[in-house]
Amino acid sequence: QVQLVESGGGLVQPGGSLRLSCAASGSIFTFNAMGWYRQAPGKERESVADITRGGKTNYVDSVKGRFTISRDDAKNTVYLQMNNLKPEDTAVYYCTENLGYGIKRWGKGTLVTVSS
Repeated sequence: QVQLVESGGGLVQPGGSLRLSCAASGSIFTFNAMGWYRQAPGKERESVADITRGGKTNYVDSVKGRFTISRDDAKNTVYLQMNNLKPEDTAVYYCTENLGYGIKRWGKGTLVTVSS
């Protein structure tokens, strides 16, 4: 019944911007930390960004200064603002919710393609 639903992916030119959204359906985030992962073709899935209930954020080095994660608990939604996109950012992006004890809930992903 509880689902994480990503949206906002698509095709964008290098240097462009996209805003990804992750909405919780059938539940609320409460005190859980949230995050974004991505998996590029031929590469392992990696953590891109995460945010605690209190708003503390972390980013992988490759996106620092370009991506911003935020949350709106009133809307049960987490965002990933992606600026100055590069071809290497092309990947399926997954929203995650930290359920505790190292267990995460996963969305089904949204594809971001950065190409001219």
